[in-house]
Amino acid sequence: MKQLTLALILIFQLTACGELQQVVNQLPQGQQSIGNAEIGSGLRQALNLGIEKQVTKLTQTDGFFKNELVKIMLPEELQKVDKTLRDIGLGKLADEGLKVLNRAAEDAVGEATPIFVNAVKGITFNDAKTILLGNDNAATQYLTSATQKQLYDKFNPVIKNSFEKVGADKIWENLITKYNNIPFTNNVNPDLTDYVTNEALSGVYTMIAVEEKEIRNKASSRTTDLLRRVFGLQD
Repeated sequence: MKQLTLALILIFQLTACGELQQVVNQLPQGQQSIGNAEIGSGLRQALNLGIEKQVTKLTQTDGFFKNELVKIMLPEELQKVDKTLRDIGLGKLADEGLKVLNRAAEDAVGEATPIFVNAVKGITFNDAKTILLGNDNAATQYLTSATQKQLYDKFNPVIKNSFEKVGADKIWENLITKYNNIPFTNNVNPDLTDYVTNEALSGVYTMIAVEEKEIRNKASSRTTDLLRRVFGLQD
């Protein structure tokens, strides 16, 4: 009887162990032991995918201009310029002025993408797990806070050169001159380089956040073992 009891206990334990192992096997791979360094690597990989899949779209013709998420509109002080020009029949010139702002951003992002790649490589996540378990764009927000000033300093001269390259400087000089010559208007002279630099940076971070959200919410978007391991923790 004792032998039968011991045999039953042993069978039960083995069965229980087998079932437990099945449960463990069904957990996301690496769920039990992923350190901060590996989570940080996963976050960097997600940001890199954002650059590769989403930011590169911005470098194409109309990448900004026909993307409602990031399209650069006129700054507040120039909205009256746009309206006044349209009111006096210069709508085509106003349209061209808006388009070249976006063209400059598209051109600059193409030249500056390596800056973003290097920035992501060098970013250090002090508390990677907190970021991983944060909002849908927590990693992008961290990237923004860690790199925005540095990237602005590098991005601004690229935007300035792009303005000259796509002819935005001449178009806007002509546009503002025409506006300033209209009677009873106040002259304007906004710093368009600064404005477009900030808008272009905002657009880049927006598109990186799009990819981060995809990876967080769709398992099919986790295209590497590392992404599956790391983002499986937040599911």
